Amino acid sequence: MDTRKGFHQSLEELQRDLLKMGVMVEEAIFLAVKSLAQVDESIARQVIAGDDKVNEMMVEIESSCLRLLALQQPMASDLRVIGTAMKIVTDLERIGDHAVDIAKTTLRLQGEKLLKPLVDTPRMADMTKDMLRDALNSYVKKDLEIARALAQKDDAVDALFKQIFLELEEMMQADPANVRQAVMLLMVCRMLERIADHATNIGEWVIYMISGVRQELNH
Repeated sequence: MDTRKGFHQSLEELQRDLLKMGVMVEEAIFLAVKSLAQVDESIARQVIAGDDKVNEMMVEIESSCLRLLALQQPMASDLRVIGTAMKIVTDLERIGDHAVDIAKTTLRLQGEKLLKPLVDTPRMADMTKDMLRDALNSYVKKDLEIARALAQKDDAVDALFKQIFLELEEMMQADPANVRQAVMLLMVCRMLERIADHATNIGEWVIYMISGVRQELNH
């Protein structure tokens, strides 16, 4: 097989693995927030147990990147694609960690009734999942427009976080008994905000991969 052709096939396989890992962490976000909304211990433990697979996937992708660098002779543009993959996999692993932290919050809330039905938190989770999907699509499609659009979507997540913060603050002021749970729910939203930041980081690396220029999306 032509060396260059084999290299591109390896790159395509690397991208497929990245998307697979992205689907895994996206599912972890969904299940973690679902476990919280339903205060469901079994779903929470499913998320925590699944983190090992996410970590294994990270190691596999990093190893693939290193093999490509060591065994092939990538051009400058290829180096950026591989280097970006190594950055993306780190962000994906951290997103998985945040999903686990949300699931652990569910475990700490066992036996408690939520202060109110969760509406905005699942909506925030959906927004972050959409951002993650867009970030990975921008990588595979090498699409600057999709990557740059993440900045505006991140602003929307930040705005929703501020809204939730104010609502929880009111609950804490209304009754000191609400403080413990309100703080935990606030931390969950902070984790979702961080997930959005990681998706934005991926967008920044994609812009660098395509253009060779670092552009700050997270102001």
